[in-house]
This record gives sequence, structure tokens and C-alpha cells, in this order.
Amino acid sequence: MSFELLNVVEPQFLPESISALPSRSELYAAGKALRERCPRESHAHWKAPSDRRDALELVLAAEEGREDSFLPLRHGRMVRSPFTFYRGAALTMAADLATTPSTGVYVQACGDAHLCNFGGFATPERRILFTVNDLDETLPAPWEWDVKRLAASMVVASRDNGLSDHKAREVASSCVRSYRKSMRQFSHLKTLELWHSGIWLRDLVESMGDKKLQKRVLKRVKKERAKSSAEEIFPKLVEQTGDVPVIKDELPTMFHAEGHTPGQIQKAVADAMKGYRNTLAPSVQSLYDRYQLRDAAIKVVGVGSVGTLCWVLLLMAGEDDPLFLQVKQARPSVLEEYAGASKFANHGQRVVNGYRLMQPASDMFLGWTKGKLRGLHYFVRQLRDIKISPRVETFGAREMSLFGTWCGRALALSHARSGQSSLLSGYMGKGDAFDEAIASFSMAYADQNESDHAVLERAVKDHKIEAVIEEEKD
Repeated sequence: MSFELLNVVEPQFLPESISALPSRSELYAAGKALRERCPRESHAHWKAPSDRRDALELVLAAEEGREDSFLPLRHGRMVRSPFTFYRGAALTMAADLATTPSTGVYVQACGDAHLCNFGGFATPERRILFTVNDLDETLPAPWEWDVKRLAASMVVASRDNGLSDHKAREVASSCVRSYRKSMRQFSHLKTLELWHSGIWLRDLVESMGDKKLQKRVLKRVKKERAKSSAEEIFPKLVEQTGDVPVIKDELPTMFHAEGHTPGQIQKAVADAMKGYRNTLAPSVQSLYDRYQLRDAAIKVVGVGSVGTLCWVLLLMAGEDDPLFLQVKQARPSVLEEYAGASKFANHGQRVVNGYRLMQPASDMFLGWTKGKLRGLHYFVRQLRDIKISPRVETFGAREMSLFGTWCGRALALSHARSGQSSLLSGYMGKGDAFDEAIASFSMAYADQNESDHAVLERAVKDHKIEAVIEEEKD
């Protein structure tokens, strides 16, 4: 049996009969054969191509089409450290990854798989799942790109926290090792068994050998779980204007649109939400219809997303019965120029499809819409539905290493859901050749990232671009 594996946007095997399906052993052998075309050791090298675009030029290219008034905030957040720069430089790394060796095997990729885009969130059954939780850039793309972006983020974050290069490399290597070993485990599961698999945060915590660390993590999970529910968010984000609850303005990151008073719903927002409703399952439409839209405010989020439009909506089903939705602009993925265009006409649908493919369970309110006035694409989800994000800046060597293994396993499960786990397992193998190659790449790319960050620092210092430096929160 022959396999066409290179330069395929979404590798599929479409046999005329089930007997034509390749077996696990055949897929494993095909993956192993890929080492001849793309040796595992070839992933170890990074050297900027001679025609690589200037680092500042790439930062500015990622800002095309964004809201100009937000860009100084974006620059201020990116310039803060090499790690915050890395978080905002997904387009830069996508351009760089496109020049690196690849097997040509595609999966549904995250597109921005740095460690801060992993964490816990609540399933509809209110259990906390650990998975990748930011998929703005998701697209079918080479699987190695996600692995490299994740592993390099481990090095960049480790350096940012004062860890030695020796420890940073160990963290990256253990992260990739976790990905490789987990992929092998997933390759032995039956199809539906894999599809129903999840990585539960409580199981991860209970498997920790360090009891003191385990106790600290459980305390943090309990605290975050409490403050992320809609009932806890409500008094923090909302104030009363007479008898009407409205979202508080907290400049410069939360405010009502110019010319609109709190509680006044713009027609463009109301129209967009009508389109959103049509993307929900009928049962969820019935649930959604119990709520009334009461207010809408603009929110500046993250690092990489600054400059794109993001709305926070307050809906009420009754007194003290809130629902918060986040309506986030969806732009073309940073991977599209290098991996091919999305098959979805609406980039919000592209993102929602990525969530449903990559996450073992998804927010029931996930949907998409399109603005009528400007034609912008959006995806919709609940705001901070028991979302537990890592406080990476507090991680020492133990925490960073542990979290890296969690992220590696979670990424492997996400890739296995859309790809051929036996094929990928066959390529990576049982030894550490792939782990060490990606670790070497990560060290070299962290150096590149520091150089690029220095370029942005000089541009800000020389007033070539404007940057607003916010006070860091405790």
C-alpha cells in the first residue's frame, strides 16, 4: 500500500471499502519511512534565512487591518519582555516555521501553541478539562509547527523566569517527550475511545509526586474556579444604573463604544447576534432565548489579539441570573499564507471548527457571525467559563517542567483527534532523537526571539513606533 504524505492540506485515507483502511502497523511503518525524506535530526537547526524580513516589519505586518488606536497598547505589551514579545509574534514564527523541515503531514493545528494558551476550563458537566484553549489561529497545517512553537515557548518562558539554559533545554525536551509518548499511547486506542478521551485537571494534580506543590495547585484551582463563574464575575464587571445592570468602564481595557451610553445596544451588535443564534444547535437556541441582551462593551484582550475587536456582552435571564459572552473578531489565520487558505468562508466558523476538532469538549455557546456594517467575522463563546490560566511568571524549574509535560500531552491529544496518531508515532519513534532535535531548535529560536525583541525595544526607544506601557498587576 502506498501513502501520499507530503504537501497534503488535510491527509485523509478515503478507501472504497473498510477493508482498504490502512492498519496501525502500516501507518506506523509509513511514518517511520518518512524519516528518510525528513530526518528527525533535521528539526534541530534554526538559522534565519538570508531573505528573512526585518523583525519590526513582521510585527507591523501582523497589525494590518487592526484598530489603530489599540496598537500602542499592543506594542507596550510586546516590548515588556522577550516572552510577551513571543506571545504577540505568531505571524513572525509562522513565517519562520515555513522555512524549516517538515514531513508534510497535516493535522488541525493550533497555530499559536505557546504555553499560555493551555489551561483548564469547565465542560458542560462542570468537570475541568486541561487542553489548548486559544485557537484564534487554528488551521490544518504541519503538526511539527505546533510542537516547535510550544517547545520554544518553554525555553523563552524559562529564561524569562531566570532559569538556566540547561534547565530550559530540559523543560523543552521533557515537553516534547511527553508529546511523543502520549501520541504513542493514543495510537493504540480505538477511534471512539480516542474521541471520548480527555485530560482531566484533577487527574493531573493527583498524579503529582510533590505533595506541597499539589496542595498549592489545588488551592489555586479552587480559587480560580470560584472567581471565574458568571455569578462571581457579575459584581466585578457590572454596576447598576438605576434598576438596569450595565458593564463597568475600566479604561483603557474595557469601555463602551464612542457615542453609546451603557445599556444602549448598537444595532450592529444586535444584528450580529441574530446571525450568531442561527449557528447554535436548536436545543442551545432555546436556552439562549431565555436571556435578554442588556449591554455590550469593548474589551482589549491578551497580547497577540490587541487591535482586533472584542466585545463583552451581558445577557440576563432574570435578577442575578447573568450570562457573559465574548464576541471576538476572527481574522485570517497567520498560517494561511504558508499552509493554505481555510475552507470556511467565515473565519469565525474556522475557529469554532478548530475548537470542536481539537478540544475533547467545547463550550455549548460556541458559534460564529458576521458584522453587517464592516463585514468583519467573529466567533462567540462564554467569557471565562471557569477558565484556569497558568501564572507562568511564577513558575520555578519544577513547575515549568511539570506544566510542560501537561501541555505536551494535551497537544498530542488534540493532534491525534484530527490526524493519524500511528503515523506520527511511527515518525517520532521510541527513542529521544526527535525530543532532542526539537529542544535544540527551541534553544536556537529563543535566541532569535530575543534578537527580534531587541529590535522592537530599539524602535520604541527611538520613537519609531508608539508604545503605551501599562502598570503591571499583582
